[in-house]
Amino acid sequence: MLDWLIIGGGIHGTTISDFLVTRKGVARDRIRVLDPHAKPLALWKQFTANIGMPYLRSPLVHHIHYDPWSARTFAESQSGRPLAGFIPLYERPSLAFFNGFSDLIIERYKLNDLRLQGRATGLTRLENGWRVETGDGGLDAKRVILAMGATEQPFYPAWTQSHGGTIQHIFDKDFDRENLPQNVTIIGGGISAAQLTITLVESGHQVTLLSRHPLRMAHFDSDPCWVTRLCLADFYAEPDFNKRREMIKTARNRGSMPPDVLERLEATAETGNLSLQFGEVIATRTSDKKITLQTADGHSLTTQQVVLATGFTSDRPGGAWLDDAVVQYNFPVADDGYPIVDQSLCWSNGIYVTGALAELEIGPVARNIIGARLAAERIGEVAI
Repeated sequence: MLDWLIIGGGIHGTTISDFLVTRKGVARDRIRVLDPHAKPLALWKQFTANIGMPYLRSPLVHHIHYDPWSARTFAESQSGRPLAGFIPLYERPSLAFFNGFSDLIIERYKLNDLRLQGRATGLTRLENGWRVETGDGGLDAKRVILAMGATEQPFYPAWTQSHGGTIQHIFDKDFDRENLPQNVTIIGGGISAAQLTITLVESGHQVTLLSRHPLRMAHFDSDPCWVTRLCLADFYAEPDFNKRREMIKTARNRGSMPPDVLERLEATAETGNLSLQFGEVIATRTSDKKITLQTADGHSLTTQQVVLATGFTSDRPGGAWLDDAVVQYNFPVADDGYPIVDQSLCWSNGIYVTGALAELEIGPVARNIIGARLAAERIGEVAI
C-alpha cells in the first residue's frame, strides 16, 4: 500500500508530488501519480502551444517547485539564460522559460519515475486507506490527493449543438490550430481567445473575434492580495459557503486579458486581417460547409470554422466515478457540489483535494499555478 496516491499529473499533481518528495521527504517508493498522459504537464503544453501563448499571465515566482526563487536561479544559469524573456512590471516569464524550468525540476527530481499511466474509474474505502480503481486494476493508498482539473470539461454554449467539425473548442483534445481553414471566427473575450486570435492572424488567417462584452483589461486572474490574508481574512471569516462562492466569482477577472495582450490584439486589428465584433450568438445555420452565426442584436456573420474560447463548465471536476463516491461515502459538499474541506484540504479521512476542488478553502487563486503551491503547503503539513 502506498502512503500517497495523486490522481492527476498536470500543474497541480506535479507541484504536489515535487513538494512531498523534495520538501517533506516522502519516500519515492511510497508515492505515485496516476495520470492518463505519458508525461507531466501534457495537457498544459498541448493547450498553451495550440493557442500560441508567448508569455504566462503569472509572475516568475509562480511555478511547480516549492522554492519561489529557484526560477530566478535558473534564469541566471547557463541553460536558463537563453529562455529568460520576461514581461516587465510583474516579471511574467515566457512560455518557453516556464516549460524549460518545469522540465528541469521534473528531470532533477526524477518526477517522471513517480508516474503511473492510467485513469481513475472508482474509489473504495479500505480499513486503513482507499483503493482507486483503474483500467488496469486497483491501487491502494493511505492517502489520495484529487488533483484533477477542469480541462476535460470545456464549456459549449447551447447554440453549438449538431454542428460537427465546424465548431471546435480550444480545449478539445483533438483541437489543432494547424488544421484550421483560412477563415475563422473565435468566440470569447479573454486572454486565450486573444492569444489564439493574434497567433492565427500572424500565420495568415482571416479572423473574426466575437466577444459578448467589450474587451477587459486586468493584469491577473484575480488581485494578488488573494494569495495573502489581506483579502483572505474576510473569506475565511465567512462560514456560508454560498457567500464564499460569490466572493470567488466577484474576485476573478473572467474574460479579461493583461495590457500587453490587449495592446497586441488592438494592433493586430489594424492590419486588416482581424475583425473585432461584439455580441452574443443566439442561433446558427450551416450551408455549403460554412456556418452562419446570428447575434442577439440582429447581426450575422458567416465563417468556415468556429473556435470556442469559452472556458470550462462550472461542474465539479472528476466525473461519474467521483460523483458516486461522494454519495456513497457522504463526502461533505456545498450547495454547488464542491468539497467542504478543512485547513489541510482534507475532504474525508485520507482524501485531499487541490485545484478547483479546493476553491472553497484556498479561494479565487485555487485553480492557478500559485494555487498548486498553496495546496502543497497545506497538504504537506500532514505528511510525516
